Amino acid sequence: MNEIKQERIMSKQILRSDTSVRTNIREGLFAESPADFIHKYSIAQKERSETLYRFELLNKTDHITTEQNVSLDTDCTELMKMLTSSIIPRKKNLCPLITNP
Repeated sequence: MNEIKQERIMSKQILRSDTSVRTNIREGLFAESPADFIHKYSIAQKERSETLYRFELLNKTDHITTEQNVSLDTDCTELMKMLTSSIIPRKKNLCPLITNP
């Protein structure tokens, strides 16, 4: 497989996972229940993690620079923190006995 084709495939995968993050966040805003919100935001976390992994692969294969990877990593990590800070309180409210024994 040539390098341009590999890069194109990776770009499409990043676009797909990033779009999924945004879609699940949007769906979470209109969740039908706290459990639905948690589910949507948890999927967004997983997809963001996948995007982060793909950026790491691009860096390891010299498709992006270390500086670009650091910047992308920082952005991904910040969004992961925001998602986590939105999920944790809802989990505590949904299952107080499990999260606060």
